[in-house]
Amino acid sequence: MALESPKYDIVIVGAGPVGLLLSVCLARWGYKIKHIDNRPTPTATGRADGIQPRSLDLLRNMKLKRRLMDYEPARVYEVAFWDPRKSGNGIHRTGTWASCPKFLDSRHPFTTLLHQGMIERVFIKDLEENGTAIQRPWTITGFQSGIKDTTHPVEVTYEHVDTQARETVRAKYLFSGEGARSFVREQLGVKMIHKDPIAHVWGVMDGVVRTNFPDIKKMKCTIHSDHGSIMIIPRENNLVRLYIQIASSTDKNWNPRQQVTTEEVQASAKKILQPFWIEWDRVEWYSVYPIGQGIAEKYTLDHRVFMGGDACHTHSPKAGQGMNTAFLDAQNLAWKIHHVESGFADRSILESYESERKLIAENLLNFDAKYAALFSQRQPSAGEVGAASQQTDASEESNEFVELFKASCEFTSGYGVAYGSNALNWSAEHPARSNLFHPEGTTLRPGRIMLNADVTRVVDANVAHLEQEIPVNGSFRIYLFAGVPTITRQAVADFANNLLKRRSFYKVFERADIGQVSYHERHNPHSHFFTICTIFAAPRPSIEIADMLPELLARYSAHVYADDIEDARKPHLKAVAHAKMGLDQERGGVVVVRPDGYVGCVVRLVEGDGTVDALNEYFGSFTSKPVGKAMTQAQL
Repeated sequence: MALESPKYDIVIVGAGPVGLLLSVCLARWGYKIKHIDNRPTPTATGRADGIQPRSLDLLRNMKLKRRLMDYEPARVYEVAFWDPRKSGNGIHRTGTWASCPKFLDSRHPFTTLLHQGMIERVFIKDLEENGTAIQRPWTITGFQSGIKDTTHPVEVTYEHVDTQARETVRAKYLFSGEGARSFVREQLGVKMIHKDPIAHVWGVMDGVVRTNFPDIKKMKCTIHSDHGSIMIIPRENNLVRLYIQIASSTDKNWNPRQQVTTEEVQASAKKILQPFWIEWDRVEWYSVYPIGQGIAEKYTLDHRVFMGGDACHTHSPKAGQGMNTAFLDAQNLAWKIHHVESGFADRSILESYESERKLIAENLLNFDAKYAALFSQRQPSAGEVGAASQQTDASEESNEFVELFKASCEFTSGYGVAYGSNALNWSAEHPARSNLFHPEGTTLRPGRIMLNADVTRVVDANVAHLEQEIPVNGSFRIYLFAGVPTITRQAVADFANNLLKRRSFYKVFERADIGQVSYHERHNPHSHFFTICTIFAAPRPSIEIADMLPELLARYSAHVYADDIEDARKPHLKAVAHAKMGLDQERGGVVVVRPDGYVGCVVRLVEGDGTVDALNEYFGSFTSKPVGKAMTQAQL
């Protein structure tokens, strides 16, 4: 009798950024993972290196930012533009602008530049701490989905790259993070659609240089000269990366396999940088590779076998988006698998992985084309650059370039991700029964990242970054903006009382082990489905948790805050966090944020059962069990 194949929750193929982040999330949440990679070791040199502000927010929320910063990465606060002098005597700087301008209101207004191998090591260490290892060097050789196994319907076969030893396992899911040459995508018969017929061959070189070019180690530089164009990016440990476009499919003698030596690229760089000089102490890594804009027709066929990262989308390296887009692919899928397998959500939410992430990839490809045109067609004047960098209010006078600049910065920073309306994102146009959704004046947009806000944690008087207070733990985040306590006392009490009703989402998804939950549990004392934060529009000394909050909400004492931190840019506001969210500073409101940090819905806080009824309506649209009125109807 044949031995039964080992069983796993998921098999992940590829240990690049997308596969590693997916693995880290699921390992932390207790899943059994088989993770393979066909390389004998993590990335040694080269590959992706830019972590954008939104990605750094995510890594900080995962408690990984500090480990990355231990490598002392370069931080790029500005981008410099250099162009030919009219006199023909070499290049000169024509402008600079902030990598992450003030209007984006980022905690991290810079791009972090660090070798991909170091980023991989941070993830791998976290995986090992959570009982998961990367099996190397093994490569996938076959898989079947839909086999006769109700719990583990995917069979995966893989073999050792050197010895050809084979293993076969069963899994609930298979994920391809293999990169552009995805075996899984090929076997599924999923085509890559090339939206832009123009392809390019790029040369990229990492090295240590000596030069009198003034911006070499301070900022990212885009340089146009009569001898060609080049992009320079500072790196960790005195390294500098050079990108140079070698050939284009629009060239007369186009050759997608064209090769150029390091000496030829260095010679080109020396010409482009005139009148400045540059010499190399050493070259750490050099590669020539073709890049075309492509997007997979599908990200999954059966919601059991998924793909992400470069297996789904390829584009130029100019905007530094590949790894950052991959991170968000992984996070989006991780929490949805988690909610399905935890019994919280219906399997239908897995359909939103493709619809949400493919939209972002399509936007990325469209942006990538515009981004290239922005650099090649017209350079900004110093006045325009200054205006674009300083604007913080959309009502201020603008022009076409400023608007393009803003849109570009928002996208490259990662804050421009916007998911469409669906069961998880209830926009103002959503046909909800309750009229409490999307209260007038709110600045939050379902499907977009929650705005950051500074508040004071009541229990210890620490200033806290509200959006960072709940870690990436797979839970929905319910922010109860409780306004002025004397005005909302009854509404807050009614909110808690209605959560305790048998048919509410709170009771339906209550922890089975609630009687044994540790006294010290901060985030999930009642359910792994959600965490609750309460924010009062009052000074901290005036807030007594036990007196002002019902027992249910007081249990989250570590997540009770005072909205009493002033904002120098808006000195007239008293409750800045409420105001930034566009909520009534006296009467508050409720903001539901998805486990990946994107707003799900915004609801008015009112007396009676209306607020909780609205939340039941929202959660009930995708939960595995009926809640609220839907639960009552199901029992009839």
